[in-house]
Amino acid sequence: MAQKKRAVQIGDDAVKAKTGKGWAEWFKILDAAGAKKMKHTEIASHLYKKLKVRSWWCQMVAVEYEKERGLRATNQRGENDFNAGISRVVQIPLAKLYTAWADDNVRRSWLKGDTMEITTARKNKSIRAKWNESSRVSVMFYAKGPAKTQLVFDEFKIPNAEEAVRRKNFWIDAIAHMQKVLSN
Repeated sequence: MAQKKRAVQIGDDAVKAKTGKGWAEWFKILDAAGAKKMKHTEIASHLYKKLKVRSWWCQMVAVEYEKERGLRATNQRGENDFNAGISRVVQIPLAKLYTAWADDNVRRSWLKGDTMEITTARKNKSIRAKWNESSRVSVMFYAKGPAKTQLVFDEFKIPNAEEAVRRKNFWIDAIAHMQKVLSN
């Protein structure tokens, strides 16, 4: 049975248009430079200093290289730092959805085990918070019409890949429950 090819975050045409090389060429160049034995910052630094790649693209090329060569797992941000991200368009007006996250009493009506401590909030735009004393969450809100909103959620500082999968499933269920509660 053929192994499924891993999908890259940015297409080959896009990376080639911005950097002058496609993924296969970048992976070959980095292999030749010994990047399999480098840390992420060393790979990015090599791309920037030696190959004159712009800083944002250094990060993208380095991350995709690490994923392609098995040096970085899915959802891994740093050495021991994973994330769980979800994006949903929901049939809930922006202000109501924002309040469902920002107001402690409303949030407790749909979020089991709520330990969220909001650290930064921009009304109807974003919330950043501490979650369960060890991780952080970011919630972004984008109006998609008068009664439709896109919710982009990330939980960061998750210690391993298995826990990241568990946390993602928790949030998928929580957001589905939130939609039911807010629809009543």
